[in-house]
Amino acid sequence: MGCCSGRCTLIFFCTLQLVLALERQVFDFLGYQWAPILANFFHIIMVILGLFGTIQYRPRYIVVYTVWAALWVAWNVFIICFYLDVGGLSKDSDLLTFNISAHHSWWSEHGPGCVRREIPQAPGVRTMESHSYITVMGCLMDYQYIEVVHSGAQILIALLGFVYACYVVSAITEEEDSFDFIGGFDPFPLYHVNEKPSHLLLKPMYLSP
Repeated sequence: MGCCSGRCTLIFFCTLQLVLALERQVFDFLGYQWAPILANFFHIIMVILGLFGTIQYRPRYIVVYTVWAALWVAWNVFIICFYLDVGGLSKDSDLLTFNISAHHSWWSEHGPGCVRREIPQAPGVRTMESHSYITVMGCLMDYQYIEVVHSGAQILIALLGFVYACYVVSAITEEEDSFDFIGGFDPFPLYHVNEKPSHLLLKPMYLSP
């Protein structure tokens, strides 16, 4: 009963992780954040693997998901440090785009309450490499805090998934060991009768007249 409850809870957390990962992937694509896009892609695969292992009673797949959950927590801690400028990191750098482009988080211009205004350059200084200057005003929350909230939610759910995954693996392994002890995987039954080969003694028979 406990294993079934743990499995149902883990399935719920894996499903919730998939929904949040897909939501995050959409906004990372809109912001051209290539490093988070790759991380989200691997995260989706690992969560699907853990979900499959939970449904099909495959503890090895759940163990892989558990290891990934720990790595996912570490990745989101890095994202929080990046957007809060902790440890020499800077949210204004192009680290998350692999220095390919100068794009930043999609929320930096499209956050709740943000008003985006594009100011064109003077006609006399326009060149092929010039870009319009964009100002953003009226945001109810700075974009870095929105990213921190996203990462914090990912950390919380990943930790809960990690705990329940460890519990489910332990419960499934215990059930398999107990089933093996009863004789479920034993090719020879627990109770068997030692049969001795019977030898037929053939004696000649004489018919009396």
